[in-house]
Amino acid sequence: MPFYVWKGVNSYGEKRKGKLEAPNEAAARAQLKRMRVTPSTVKEAPKDLFADIALFQPKVTGKDVVIFTRQLSTMIDAGLPLVQSLQILGDQQENPTFKKVLKEVRTDVETGSTFADSLKKHPEIFDNLYCNMMEAGEVGGILDTICSRLAVFMEKSQALQKKVKGAMTYPIICLAISLIVMAVMLIFVVPVFEEMFADFGSALPAPTQVVVNFSEFAQSYFIYMLIFLFLLVYAVKRIYKTEKGQLKIDDLLLRMPIVGTLLRRVAVAKFSRTLGTMLQSGVPILESLRVVARTAGNKVIERSVLRVTDSIREGRAIAEPLAETGVFPGMVVQMINVGEATGALDTMLVKIADFYDEEVDQAVENLTAAIEPLMMVFLGGMIGGLVVAMYLPIFGMAEAIG
Repeated sequence: MPFYVWKGVNSYGEKRKGKLEAPNEAAARAQLKRMRVTPSTVKEAPKDLFADIALFQPKVTGKDVVIFTRQLSTMIDAGLPLVQSLQILGDQQENPTFKKVLKEVRTDVETGSTFADSLKKHPEIFDNLYCNMMEAGEVGGILDTICSRLAVFMEKSQALQKKVKGAMTYPIICLAISLIVMAVMLIFVVPVFEEMFADFGSALPAPTQVVVNFSEFAQSYFIYMLIFLFLLVYAVKRIYKTEKGQLKIDDLLLRMPIVGTLLRRVAVAKFSRTLGTMLQSGVPILESLRVVARTAGNKVIERSVLRVTDSIREGRAIAEPLAETGVFPGMVVQMINVGEATGALDTMLVKIADFYDEEVDQAVENLTAAIEPLMMVFLGGMIGGLVVAMYLPIFGMAEAIG
């Protein structure tokens, strides 16, 4: 439907203007009348040239979905029908992309589709976990409870991702800055010293000669080095898109000394919280494990969970095949075994997730504490080494003059 901009006077005689959505101008005027506004002008808003180009539209963030889910839970708990709740949330949505999606979901629900099926048409916003839990909430008549659990789950998952990204951001930024500084010095600063050294007429010290040679190499092949770096990154991305390549890289990441431990803890926390939340919401365990595998974010974890799914389908308990994968720590397997034996597997999984969230916090702190001095030593050693190498001939000349 098109949008109409209007100007008018409300019932208190105050001048007002705004924008509303309506099928035609008559419907827009009728809507303003219901709002007790006497319009002076009502005209169709000019169309946005980029409205239909996805590239220029804002993306729907995880925060947008969390806020929507919380508000939907509150409205349904207050007794509002689902369609009316979607109408209100869509109208007040500031993100135009999300606003359009909610409008399409509402239209699908109005025409007879289930809420879960309507959400499944937008996988870029609502993933399998979200849709499966909403489906369980519809079937069980506890959609408000499911929305509340989903919001809590998403908030904790986003907080976990933020911690890991924060831990990785600092060393990446430091490394990038050090490489830029080194490139600037080799390409622009060292040649100035090299011209000055040429007038000395004597052999340069070994460290200085090495730096000069490396500077000449960088000046001659800088473009080729950039092209090689670009091709290397492109090749790694292409390899990671393949099944075998992703499995190899994910396995390598999990085996790394410090980062691997952090990633393993993150994977266990995500697995436990996702599976626990889905089981609490009434989703069958096989379907829950399939969703957990697809949302694991690591091919090694995904394959391990799928093997567990096959074992459960054959009649085995969950703890034993989990132990056989060798991916999950022994403590996790034992706690899951106790939860399964006592009939409180969902509660036990949430407790495991809470425990590993704290473990991730500690691992991030340890990683940051270890990286900071290492990066300082690396930066100081690299830049200091270059400076000392450049001044060695000057020191030698000063000694000779003395």
